[in-house]
Amino acid sequence: IQADGTDGNCVTFVLHDEDHTLGNSLRYMVMKNPDVEFCGYCITHPSESKINFRIQTRGALPAVEPFRKGLNDLMAVCQHVLSTFEVRPFLSSS
Repeated sequence: IQADGTDGNCVTFVLHDEDHTLGNSLRYMVMKNPDVEFCGYCITHPSESKINFRIQTRGALPAVEPFRKGLNDLMAVCQHVLSTFEVRPFLSSS
């Protein structure tokens, strides 16, 4: 969903079947981009499982670019954690 009166640098994305787990992690990854002026999210209602995720960028950078990069970076971090966890044997206390 694009905000009124913008050129695509201020966009609200609606993510269905998601909650704070993705919202906060993705917000952190997107905010690492120096071209992002604002990034935030809100849960629409506790009984609904969707979030509104808003990104505003500086200059002519379309908001979808840092959104896409944030998702890819977050997937890479999750993959790294998963592969590290699978490689290291579980240490038991016995």
